[in-house]
Amino acid sequence: MTRWVPVSVGCMVESVDSPRLEHVRVNVSDFGRALAWYESILELPAQGHWPPEAPTYAHFPTGSAQFAISQMDPVPAAGRYNFSVRDVDAWWEKLRDRAEIVEPLFDTAYGTRKFTVKDPDGNELGFVRED
Repeated sequence: MTRWVPVSVGCMVESVDSPRLEHVRVNVSDFGRALAWYESILELPAQGHWPPEAPTYAHFPTGSAQFAISQMDPVPAAGRYNFSVRDVDAWWEKLRDRAEIVEPLFDTAYGTRKFTVKDPDGNELGFVRED
């Protein structure tokens, strides 16, 4: 059964699945220092170091939502919040004309399908195909 929901006065769109928060990243100025500090504070081992030859990214197993650090400018920065969705293509169709596009819908080298938009304050919202 198709469910239709209002998005503005007189405009209805097909409802899609509810988003779930999946990933939060903070930018750091010194990856090594931050990695040691977060591992110490969180008491969790970092995983997913990338790129393997000189990591500037790692994430922590924090349950249903991943917490990550990455050496990137600017520091501090607005975060990127990735939401896992069953039908990323439907979400792309729903949002692509309603928000500023950071990354259009694409298949990544690491096997996911995703896109990223900005909210009105510049925070990045990623939508990633649920595996």
